[in-house]
Amino acid sequence: MEIAILFLPLLASIISGFFGKIIGDRSSEIITSLFVVISAGLSLFIFYNVIFNLYENNIVLATWINSGTLNVNWSIKIDALSSVMLVVVTLVSALVHIYSIGYMSHDPHKPRFMAYLSLFTFAMLTLVTADNFLQLFFGWEGVGLCSYFLIGFWFKRETANAAAIKAFVVNRVGDFGFALGIFLIFYLFGTVNYSEVFALIPQIIDKELLFLGIQIKAIDLICMLLFIGAMGKSAQIFLHTWLPDAMEGPTPVSALIHAATMVTAGVFLVVRCSPIFEYSPLTLNVITIVGMTTAFFAATVALVQNDIKKIIAYSTCSQLGYMFFATGVGAYNVAMFHLFTHAFFKALLFLGSGSVIHSFKDEQNINEMGAVYKKLPYTWVLMIIGTLALTGFPFLSGFYSKDAIIEFAYLKGNTAGYYAAGIGILTALFTSIYSWRLIFKTFHGNYNNKKIKIEEMHESPLVMLIPLVILSVGAIFSGFLFKDLFIGHGDHAYFWGDSIKFLNPLSTEHPPLWFILLTPTLVLISIPVAYYLFVKNKEIPNQFAQLNKPLYNFLVNKWYFDELYNILFIQSSKKIGLFFWKIIDVKTIDKFGPDGISSFIKILSVKASKFQSGFIYQYAFMILIGFSAILTFLILNS
Repeated sequence: MEIAILFLPLLASIISGFFGKIIGDRSSEIITSLFVVISAGLSLFIFYNVIFNLYENNIVLATWINSGTLNVNWSIKIDALSSVMLVVVTLVSALVHIYSIGYMSHDPHKPRFMAYLSLFTFAMLTLVTADNFLQLFFGWEGVGLCSYFLIGFWFKRETANAAAIKAFVVNRVGDFGFALGIFLIFYLFGTVNYSEVFALIPQIIDKELLFLGIQIKAIDLICMLLFIGAMGKSAQIFLHTWLPDAMEGPTPVSALIHAATMVTAGVFLVVRCSPIFEYSPLTLNVITIVGMTTAFFAATVALVQNDIKKIIAYSTCSQLGYMFFATGVGAYNVAMFHLFTHAFFKALLFLGSGSVIHSFKDEQNINEMGAVYKKLPYTWVLMIIGTLALTGFPFLSGFYSKDAIIEFAYLKGNTAGYYAAGIGILTALFTSIYSWRLIFKTFHGNYNNKKIKIEEMHESPLVMLIPLVILSVGAIFSGFLFKDLFIGHGDHAYFWGDSIKFLNPLSTEHPPLWFILLTPTLVLISIPVAYYLFVKNKEIPNQFAQLNKPLYNFLVNKWYFDELYNILFIQSSKKIGLFFWKIIDVKTIDKFGPDGISSFIKILSVKASKFQSGFIYQYAFMILIGFSAILTFLILNS
């Protein structure tokens, strides 16, 4: 069963990728979708067994590497943590596959697209079922490679190519740190297997290393390096710039990347390595600060974006920030709970936006939409459900998971926790405002599209709506149904078992009532406020932007991170490259190397050619002179 879950998507990818032209578009769509649906069904069965039977397993498929002291198996590890990820990955992927049948119906390269989706799913499943760091890294890089294929799927677009390269390069920065972390783990422990490494961690908590001239605790260095890898994959601030540009890929890709696969890998890594991170309070504080800063940053930028997919993309970045600062305060189970609920409502929002874009014939600017809720009634209702869940509307999924993160941050009781809780509440307010801004400007107000008549607008086909309906069920009920299972009532070991380590048990207390009610109250108040600002009196946001031009430009330009990186890294790299090209290569190596030698030989050949007159007597004379010179030399040295 476990083997089928892992390899069915790979088999589907091979069939569609290599034989798609033979079997045809329809067969490719059916095979890839069916195989991933089967994988999802089996994942749900395993999840059921884990919940009710505390099922765990570790299947060794093959000996992968056996070299010296490095012994690595290719295994499938099933525990509570991996079972949750299996459900998230396969279920969302299955719905994305089905949705893609309708969304990509006019694309001439459907088999290739479906093959990439299935391969992406396989890579992510490899990542979450690994029982060692090397196998995890294999899946980690596989996910990165597949993201390059999918983001740049429409490769004839220059922007898509640039976005794919950007995602690939930025992730390599994080992956370099991750690789160094794995090397350090092997150096210290002589193994990369989870169970062996985690068991040996207490032995090195006081060990120090010299790194870049700095004396640092080994455990802190390991955690910092692993977290750098997580920052890249999960688009945390400083390594986040690739995520909004990834919207250049088809919308199903955006849903898969943002809801279930690539961006959740970093959170999974930190939670999987909780037995390591628990011994590094320094790193946990860093994670808390980075997470809450990312959440706030992304929310502020989303407030002024006009691209429907980029608004939701920055929303993903912000919600990932919540997950990270949850891990930073030690609430790993709460982070996984939010990851679980987030997968449903975020996939719903992305696929819903795809339905809107499909109806508007690829238009993504929300300023070019409006007043279509009657024309797209099902999409409208479903996107409202996703928005309510995202904003944390009472009793929907986000209400239980996001509010739990804020509450546990408050209960942490230290400065970082209080700061994270405060930022979390403010970010929740911003999230609600920009989310309802999207809804109101897309579906309400005046119709603003000049290219398409409103009479031409139509609802998406059933094959695109069914996945949305299924996701909406998860967005509504997943929080309520799984709250006690994921968070519990102080007994965290019931479900999670040994998959998550709590060195310091989470507080079982409750925050003050005013604190509990604060976030939901702000969320509720923001709905009429957003309606007034973006439907009833749309001039107020414009006037605010005009009066606060520097702030508006700061947000529109995404805090100028791209511009800063362009100056610090891209332009400087270009200058260094030009220096080595023109000065070192052309004017030094080439001039005094091959070009210089060839010029010298050319000059010599021109000079020598003057002695080639064609007269035999001249050649005989030169031979005689040469012979005389040699004879003289021999006589003088005898």
